Amino acid sequence: MIKIYHNSRCGKSRECLAFLEDSGKEFEVIKYLENVPTLNELKSIIEKLNIKPIELVRQKEKIWIENFKNKTMSEDEIIQAMISSPILIERPIIVNGNKAVIARPLENALTIL
Repeated sequence: MIKIYHNSRCGKSRECLAFLEDSGKEFEVIKYLENVPTLNELKSIIEKLNIKPIELVRQKEKIWIENFKNKTMSEDEIIQAMISSPILIERPIIVNGNKAVIARPLENALTIL
C-alpha cells in the first residue's frame, strides 16, 4: 500500500495529500510528527529513497542550525537526530512498495504511483 509521511502544517504536504486523494489510489497517511518512525523504519525509507541520511534533513530548521549544523555526525547519529526531532524530516515522503520519493516538487510523486 502507498504511504504518505505527512505534516498537516506544511502546504507542500497538504498539496501532495490532495493529489493522492484525487488519484483514486488507496493510501495510508502517517502523521510522522505524532507517529515518529523507528530507527529501522527511517533507515528503510532512506534506502528506498536511495539517498544519504543528511539529504532527508531539513537543514534550515532552527533545531538543526542550533544543535547539529557543522558537527561531524555519523549516518546513524543523523538518523537519531531526525527521530528525536521529527520536524527535521523532509516532507512529504511517499512510499510505494520498494520505492520512495520526496514529493517536492509534487511531480516527483508521479514517478512511483
